[in-house]
Amino acid sequence: MPLSPKTLFLATLFLAPLPALAQDLSAEIAAQGLTATEARLAALPAATEADRFALGGIRFLRAIETTFQTRYRTGMDDPTGMLPLLRLNAGAAPEAVFQPGDVAALFAQAATDMAAARDPLQGLDTGPDFTVEIRLADLWFDVNADGTRSPDEDLLQLLGPSLLGFRWFDRDPAAPAPVIRFDRADAAWLAAYTHLLEGVANTVLAYDPTDALTRAAATRDGMAALSPPAFSEYDLFAPGLDALWVILEALDQQPDAARLTAARDQFLSMVAANRAFWAAVEGETDNNAEWLPNARQTSALGLTLPPATGATWLAVLADGEALLKGEKLIPYWRLGDGAGVNLGRMFTDPAPIDVKDWIQGAGALPYLEQGETVSAESWSRFQGMMGGDAMLMAVWLN
Repeated sequence: MPLSPKTLFLATLFLAPLPALAQDLSAEIAAQGLTATEARLAALPAATEADRFALGGIRFLRAIETTFQTRYRTGMDDPTGMLPLLRLNAGAAPEAVFQPGDVAALFAQAATDMAAARDPLQGLDTGPDFTVEIRLADLWFDVNADGTRSPDEDLLQLLGPSLLGFRWFDRDPAAPAPVIRFDRADAAWLAAYTHLLEGVANTVLAYDPTDALTRAAATRDGMAALSPPAFSEYDLFAPGLDALWVILEALDQQPDAARLTAARDQFLSMVAANRAFWAAVEGETDNNAEWLPNARQTSALGLTLPPATGATWLAVLADGEALLKGEKLIPYWRLGDGAGVNLGRMFTDPAPIDVKDWIQGAGALPYLEQGETVSAESWSRFQGMMGGDAMLMAVWLN
């Protein structure tokens, strides 16, 4: 018996996939992962403000996931702990093979990915309000790129110590993970972070470490061919010493001026986006699962910020902005008051950085000039306000 048109319509209605707006985004990420969720959001024909924020946020997380996957595949690590995106160790594949060009490739991809994450965020911080609710327990990074979630790939396991500092180790493991309701102001915060990490990536690429890494590997291989070290202490200290040597060698080469100018512009844009964030968040009157709260709100992470946090942090960033623009100078140990290092010109008119020459002064001299130097007052005020949490808060606030 043929089905009636009404029956066919109802069957189509109930059997068809749910429209995007009816889906639980957080559950979708948990079940499908970041790549599939990003693809669906990117294909929406008429994205809402919430969709656009979700796309930007997932692209940001996908960029972090890509760095984890690259490091897993290559065994890349930073024993010095100095480079963002390389600090957190998520393990490496047994068959991992590192090539000297892998570091530059990772940061080049990160720069591209940060720009892509920022694109859908344009104008959200000044547009209509929206909310995007995410359960942190649902977020995970497919570190080994096998498409399957394992407990050690949970976002909180990988990033928890960075997000919560010492509180991560004091927490009740049985307590439910936080639920965050991101809103309009958070679009500016996220944009600021994309500018920050793209600026870092361009700085690393300006001092491309590939040649230094190649020479370091050749040195290790040459010494191992003569007589492999017999002491286990070598395994503890040699990687850190090699990494430090690579950094010093990479700095002591003519940098890519265009990359450094781009990095400076990204850092300045980060400051501007932070100002937009604090202006937007200050007007909020709700207190509902906040990510980064104003003085009248509480973060869903369980952190309460002192009342003047926004103004104090913006003062720190204003000092950084003045340094990047050359409006203020960095004090130098061999100079008195009224003169210092013009950091801005180090980005716009760069030269190799020989650390021993900078310590003695010969390397610094081309960038020394008379003018107002920046003081430590703003950072000291921020440290005093945050106590032992100052560095944690600086990472959170960006």
